[in-house]
Amino acid sequence: MSLPPADTPLYNHPLPEIEGWLKSRGCQQNSQELHCWQLDRPNWKAEIVLEIDQITVRYIKAGAGGQDINRAFKYSLSRQDIEAAVFSGP
Repeated sequence: MSLPPADTPLYNHPLPEIEGWLKSRGCQQNSQELHCWQLDRPNWKAEIVLEIDQITVRYIKAGAGGQDINRAFKYSLSRQDIEAAVFSGP
C-alpha cells in the first residue's frame, strides 16, 4: 500500500488505499455492508462508515449514560487530521 503524504486530503486517496489504511489501523470491514467498518480498542468500540461526502464515526456506548457518540469528518480533511480525531477515541 502506497498512501499519499499524510497531509493530503482524504478525497485525494483512492478507495482501495483508504480501505488499506483502515485495515492497517485495526479496522475490520463488514462483509455484508462493505462501506462499514468496526474498530475495537481496549477501552472503546466504534463503527466507521464511509459515506458519500464524509466519514461518520459512532463510538458505541461511550457517552454519558451509555449513549453513543456520533461524529462526522469531511473528506476534505487530511488523512492525518482524520486519523488523529478518529483513532484517539471518543
